[in-house]
Parts: sequence; C-alpha cells; structure tokens
Amino acid sequence: MSVKKTETTGGEKDTFDAVMSSVGRVKAIAQKRFESSKGSHDWEHTLRVYRLCEHIGKAEDVDMEVLLISALLHDIGRDHQDSSNGKLCHAKKGAEIARHIIKALPLNKKQEQNILHAIRSHRFRSTCLPKTQEAKVLFDADKLDAIGAVGVARAYLFAGEVGARLHNPDIDVERVEPYSREDTGFREFKVKLSKIKDRILTKEGKKLAKKRHAFIDAFFKRFKEEYEGVR
Repeated sequence: MSVKKTETTGGEKDTFDAVMSSVGRVKAIAQKRFESSKGSHDWEHTLRVYRLCEHIGKAEDVDMEVLLISALLHDIGRDHQDSSNGKLCHAKKGAEIARHIIKALPLNKKQEQNILHAIRSHRFRSTCLPKTQEAKVLFDADKLDAIGAVGVARAYLFAGEVGARLHNPDIDVERVEPYSREDTGFREFKVKLSKIKDRILTKEGKKLAKKRHAFIDAFFKRFKEEYEGVR
C-alpha cells in the first residue's frame, strides 16, 4: 500500500490508521451482502480483486483508500444483475448502493466521486470507461481474475450456475443469449476472456495479463482438441 505504517511520525501513523479503519468498516458491510451470492462472483472473488489491487496499486500513483474501498464494493450489485438474467447492469446498481455506504466515511467529495466512478467503470461490457488511475487499477484487477487458471474455473462455474452445457460447436457464439443453455465456458472465452489482455490499462496489469492470457488460451485450444477427439 502507498500509505504505510512506519516509525517516523505520529501523523503518518494516524493517517494509516484512519485509512485502514475506513477500509475495515467497508469490508465488514460488504461481506454481509455476499452471503447468498453465486460462486463465480462471490466474496472470494472480491477478495482476490482486492489483493490484486494491492499488488498493482503499489506500482501506480493512486489513492489506496479510494482503490481498496472501490475493490470491496465493485460487485456489490451483482445479485441484482444475476436475478435479472443480465438485464440490469451490476456496475451501475453497485454504484447506487455504494453511495449510501461511503457517505458515512470520512472521505472528501473527490474521493467519493472517484470511488463511484471506479465501480461504474469496472465492467468489461460497459460504455463507461475508467478515467482515474484508481478506476484503471480496479478495472485491471477485476479483469485479471477472469483469465488464467482462476479464469478457466470461474468460466465453468458461471456456466454451471446458468445451466449451460459443456460446449456446442454448431452455434455462432456471437449470437447466443447470455444466461442461456448455450452460454458456455467456451463462449465466454471467445466473446470476452480472449480479448481481456488487450484491454488492460496499467503497466503492472499488462505483465500479469500476458502470462494469464497464455494459460487460458492454451487451455481452450486443448479443450477443443479433446472435445473433437483429436487428443
């Protein structure tokens, strides 16, 4: 974190303690909202994104308080999207919910607006693009959790949640309805996951994405070969 607990001055320690107090309060509130969430976007996903934000944030000039609070709240509207079968945007809904949570924190107006922007702009399928450095780090962290070994696991976890089949080689994946029987792990790879590497915004994020992309790309190539009986 950019705000570190040191042995220098009392002022720096007070700042660190204040930041972590706010983050801790948000963490306790957010966790309760994931008690009935589905596995592909559960509290564990939020914690992985949080840890990636800590990692990437160290290499960027960011407000870590804003970044970590944004990470904890970024998927807080996910249940609303799932219950609507994708008709409601969880990023927009999440920002609405988050507004009521962060107003009780000792944040200035700029920080509040930055948190809400980061939440609104973290989604891959969105016209709201991340503009602040904190929003860019959150976007990257969330996308990184969708590729690599974890990304493969989550793609099939989500497919299972919506009752999708394993694979259907006879369909045009671009024309398939989300949250349907044809919303397979392979479809998710083709329409989204294979494109993530080129959408990453930060230098550190690009380094991580390169390796994760190589893994998920190799996996789905092997998957198709095995499905077709080639290997």
